[in-house]
Amino acid sequence: MKRFTTALTALLASSIFSAFAQAPLPQTEGEVRKIDKDAGKITLKHGEIKNLGMPPMSMVFKAKDPALLGKVKAGDKVRFTADLVNDTLTVLSIEPSK
Repeated sequence: MKRFTTALTALLASSIFSAFAQAPLPQTEGEVRKIDKDAGKITLKHGEIKNLGMPPMSMVFKAKDPALLGKVKAGDKVRFTADLVNDTLTVLSIEPSK
């Protein structure tokens, strides 16, 4: 039992360290095409999303936090981060470009 507890502790510590050691997600340039606040979704025309291996295109993303959708409007040029969250392409952060 002691060996199992030690192994489990090491595994958990390793997982926690890995979570903190990950590099931040790259920001991607894009343009807001449409916002659907009721569905919590945003349509973006975007450049390459390197962390997802995704070429430039237009597509719909879920907003991790619906409040993000209030920061931008259709037509805005933006910088955003996106990742796969629970098998769903999700915008994690978004800001109008300066």
